[in-house]
Amino acid sequence: MEDIFGKLIGLQSLATAFGIVQVILSRRNNIHNYLFGIVSIVIGMWVLYEARLYADILLHLYYLVMSVYGWLYWKYGRESTPVPITYSSREEWLIAFGIVAGCFLLMLYWLSNHTNSDVPLWDAAVSAFAWAGMWLMARRKMENWIFLNISNSIAIPLLFYKGLQVYALLSVFLFIMGVSGYLKWKKIIENEHELAKA
Repeated sequence: MEDIFGKLIGLQSLATAFGIVQVILSRRNNIHNYLFGIVSIVIGMWVLYEARLYADILLHLYYLVMSVYGWLYWKYGRESTPVPITYSSREEWLIAFGIVAGCFLLMLYWLSNHTNSDVPLWDAAVSAFAWAGMWLMARRKMENWIFLNISNSIAIPLLFYKGLQVYALLSVFLFIMGVSGYLKWKKIIENEHELAKA
């Protein structure tokens, strides 16, 4: 048992290291954040399986798909040119909230009725906001930081409760970086508007 615990701590630490680099690169608006994110995602899936956080495993699969989509969208956009950071439209806000609601209800039903999860409500909530946040991140929308931080604020106590202290501390770091990322992206938008006026 101690051997498995030690391996999980090691895997959490490795995934955390890649995750930290990803967030730092995301904050800097660097497309290579997705490469580090993919490695972190794959390692994290095993750790989450051992912790019986099944909605988070599905969330990681979604992250994997969205990482590939996000990398392609950031690189090529709709017309083979890099996509700028923008604020979400009313329609995009509605889609994001639709993702939260739909994901939450589906995950809560699945976790409550078809798994041995002991925290279905909280696991579903973490995943729901993260799904919406990742979709917004892939589309380079400012509000991704808001949705991801709501997810992080729920994940922190949940991960401590599940004994995943390294991931809990990573979530604290992600929350701080989420605030910093929002401010950084806001500054980028303001600078782009100033250049457009000049």
